Amino acid sequence: MRKSNFTLRLQPSLLDEARHLAQAERVALNQLINVAVAEKVSALRTEKYFAERAARADIPRALDILKRAGAGNPPMKAIVSSAAEGGHSEQSAERHLERVLQSPCHRRGAASRADSGGFYA
Repeated sequence: MRKSNFTLRLQPSLLDEARHLAQAERVALNQLINVAVAEKVSALRTEKYFAERAARADIPRALDILKRAGAGNPPMKAIVSSAAEGGHSEQSAERHLERVLQSPCHRRGAASRADSGGFYA
């Protein structure tokens, strides 16, 4: 990795604070400044990335997908409670639910839902 020198002018109060932080973190001042700049660059790149993705978003399609989320798939606790109310023990209902979740039909349905595409074009 190539290193380069760069003269950095900081306000005295900011430099003092950076020195105290570097000492508290037990790192060199140079290392603290390198990490701080890397974090800022990363944050700005992330912001740009999400802005670009949002610009390509298909909002109506995303809302349609969200409307369908969970349709026909009640929460597992509700299934177990419903089975227990029907005279089955909770353990029996949990075993049945586990078999259903492991069935090829259920897995195939989950896979096709997962492969239906994302929110972005």
